Amino acid sequence: MPRISLPAPEQMSPAQRQVYDKVVSGPRGKIEGPLRAALHNAELADCWQALGALLRYRTSLTPRQSEIAILVTGRACQSPFEWYAHRRESEKIGIEADILEALLARTPPPFRAPEEQLVYQFALELNQQRSVSDATYAATLGVFGERAVVELTALVGYYTMVAMTLNAHEIPLPEGQQPAFPLPQHQGDRP
Repeated sequence: MPRISLPAPEQMSPAQRQVYDKVVSGPRGKIEGPLRAALHNAELADCWQALGALLRYRTSLTPRQSEIAILVTGRACQSPFEWYAHRRESEKIGIEADILEALLARTPPPFRAPEEQLVYQFALELNQQRSVSDATYAATLGVFGERAVVELTALVGYYTMVAMTLNAHEIPLPEGQQPAFPLPQHQGDRP
């Protein structure tokens, strides 16, 4: 059960409904996850969805690179919903099961492309240390360039906000789905 109300479209104010309609008619095709909570402030939800759409669909990173960074962040933030949603997206774009299982287990994934290893390392360090080592930064900058390094940093930061929102408000997974791991506040509830 979520900790806050999640209004259905027919219960939304005109401002909320305008944002809802914008999201469902865009590349997401539906509204779920943190935007359901953000809708309590329609202006926040609108800015949120615009930033999310930019970072998810319109950066110089490939979809695989973006999903790797998002999964690293979702796992680091212990966000079952973020993990669930982006594992599905990762499977759709062909990220291999052994990579996904390693990310879930927090073990080094067997990346086939060195660029994916760089994205992973950058996202991992940023999540664990709240910054990135000189070596990782230089290597990532050398391969991707300044624009992509800025986008990658913003992507990790954005999905940290997403994970915190999902976790704090306990936004539920879709009916019938089981979490891959417990929320941080429920660590003792399950092995």
